[in-house]
Amino acid sequence: MGIKHTRVLGLAATAILVVACSGTTATQAPTSAPSTASSESPASQAASEAPQSEAPASQAAAPATVRLQLQWAPQAQFAGYFAADKQGYYKDENLTVTFVDGGPSVVPQQVGSAPDGPEFTISWVPKVLEARESGSDLVDIAQVFQRSGTLSVTWKDTGLDDVCKLAGKKVGAWGFGNEFEVTVGLKNNCGLTPGLENGGDPKTQYQQVTQNFDMVAFLNREIDAAEAMIYNEYAQVLESTNPATGELYKPEELNIFSWNDYRSAMLQDAIFAREAWLKDGTNRDVAVRFVRASLKGWIYCRVNPADCVNYTTQAGSQLGAGHQAWMMNEVNALVWPSAAGVGVLDPVSWNQTVQIAKSGGIIKADPSTNAYDTSIVADALTGITDDTKATDFKKGTVTVTAGGN
Repeated sequence: MGIKHTRVLGLAATAILVVACSGTTATQAPTSAPSTASSESPASQAASEAPQSEAPASQAAAPATVRLQLQWAPQAQFAGYFAADKQGYYKDENLTVTFVDGGPSVVPQQVGSAPDGPEFTISWVPKVLEARESGSDLVDIAQVFQRSGTLSVTWKDTGLDDVCKLAGKKVGAWGFGNEFEVTVGLKNNCGLTPGLENGGDPKTQYQQVTQNFDMVAFLNREIDAAEAMIYNEYAQVLESTNPATGELYKPEELNIFSWNDYRSAMLQDAIFAREAWLKDGTNRDVAVRFVRASLKGWIYCRVNPADCVNYTTQAGSQLGAGHQAWMMNEVNALVWPSAAGVGVLDPVSWNQTVQIAKSGGIIKADPSTNAYDTSIVADALTGITDDTKATDFKKGTVTVTAGGN
């Protein structure tokens, strides 16, 4: 997730927002209209790759004004959408897009599930699966992040070099559904559960500490392990000064546990839309156009990361340029390479997410097949002639800066 941001909008605060395409301030956008979620399995849908032939942008399509609910405050995690704005990709599709800030007090999947909520929502898949069991009809229409960015971090000098050594320790984890990979990962890999603070067994339990969306408690050694996103909180540690040396902390002073390595990672940032909205009128076409423009934005950020850092700053981020450069580099590595094409749902990752969510008690049963619709991203990829897979993508190197400045 991210650093606390002062420009957080509440559930109804959509009056003054950043508008894509025009770059002006706009009033709340009305909802529009269609799409029927596919009943085909993700495996069979992903098997037929979207064509890469040239197709003109939807210049003749009716203009539409839509809102995009961000999962967090503006930062490079969403740079592809900012690039789609600044590069005119939304405008090319005859769309006006309003960005709605997220933040620690905003639960995107709840906001996006409201009948009058934003037309598009960025959220993590397990959070939405949980919301669907409570009646949400959000549908995954484009899986932008192909892998998880969630880490757990310990200090090297503590000897906590294995996640299973966290028995009897204070383990930081975020709330609002961001903690699932940590809690499920410890349960599935080590048989560890929270509850130590209630007199539990220190051999099989740990004390789960609700961690703020920063690394202050970890830096102060108030917790033994901290949850961190590789593109954000991990960098916050490296951007901090070690009081013992007077220098910035170095990676070799830390133990880094990526939940991707423990088969406990779950799919994260995806574009969601309400099924009822997709079925209404011409809204499915609007969704295809929005996804197409957004994916072009992510392609642009792969090739022009420095531009996208600037676009993020212009979108209102209060994070330093150095920190945003780190984030952009790491976020690109979560999007690319995209084996079946950017935005295409990987059936293996989907099934892993579902199974982990079930085993961790996040959801009670397999989601219905209309929890995703890969036909929209397939149609969106038609007409994108740039490389949509980036098979040979290699993550760049970014110099850490003090305080992320």
